[in-house]
Amino acid sequence: MQDQPTGSQRVVLVTGPSGAGRSTAINALEDFGYEAIDNIPLSLIPRLLLEGGALARPVALGIDIRNRDFSVQRLIDLHRKLSAEPTLEAQLLYLDCAPSVLARRYSETRRRHPMAPDESYTQGIARELELLEDARTAADILIDTSELSPHDLRAQMEGAFTDQTGQRLAVSLHSFSYKRGVPQGLDWVFDCRFLDNPHWQPELRALTGLDAAVTDHIARDARFAPFIAKLTDLALFVLPACKEEGKAHLSFGFGCTGGQHRSVAVAEMVTGALAEHGWQVSTRHRELERRGLGARSGQGEASGGRQG
Repeated sequence: MQDQPTGSQRVVLVTGPSGAGRSTAINALEDFGYEAIDNIPLSLIPRLLLEGGALARPVALGIDIRNRDFSVQRLIDLHRKLSAEPTLEAQLLYLDCAPSVLARRYSETRRRHPMAPDESYTQGIARELELLEDARTAADILIDTSELSPHDLRAQMEGAFTDQTGQRLAVSLHSFSYKRGVPQGLDWVFDCRFLDNPHWQPELRALTGLDAAVTDHIARDARFAPFIAKLTDLALFVLPACKEEGKAHLSFGFGCTGGQHRSVAVAEMVTGALAEHGWQVSTRHRELERRGLGARSGQGEASGGRQG
């Protein structure tokens, strides 16, 4: 990704087929510090960006085929026009998705497809993908969301978009089960399976690493405190260098057998330590999300979005 020219304003046009995650992407960009407007008519965009004066923040604009003045050619022409402006850095972000996944998502939500309100949603999906093919080809950034959860999409976007908003280096910590494989996109992975396993304690088996009783049990392992200290020291050593290098996002993964106890507790401990040192940290517990396990009384915030 090229650096943003000095004094220019970043504009991200977000489009893609219905159900591919455009709204999730817009919400993420807003969280990253962008001024976000979804479902904006194409005709209003030049007035907003070229006639209204410079805006205080970078801008994310959601483009939907349901807008009455939408056409792919108009979108491509607008992208070219904005890209030619010396005061703007315009990018077209296309959220792509496999037809079979789009069909499954529509089947699960039972929504009507905007391109086929009175027909099968599969016909609407095929029609929309064909219509948007030229926009897909013209995109500056293409993200395939077929195998991405909303959390995965957000994490993937952080690396491409947070560096232009004045946000600090974003750090994400993930816990996971080795039985289900290592999550994609991790920069560093650490194995926590050498720590004492609470699973073998009947009173702890149903709890998670978010529970104080589980953390207390693992902390009695003499190797736990040195492990946390070394992980924290390593992170604090590499993070400033990554920030200096211009990296916008760094992800650490912590794995254990089931992804429920040890990896969760370690991720939470390191998250707290890094937050205390002023780093922007988010935590995701993949297996807890999959099983619908959130915070209970006496726990920290729910998994998947805790910010340090």
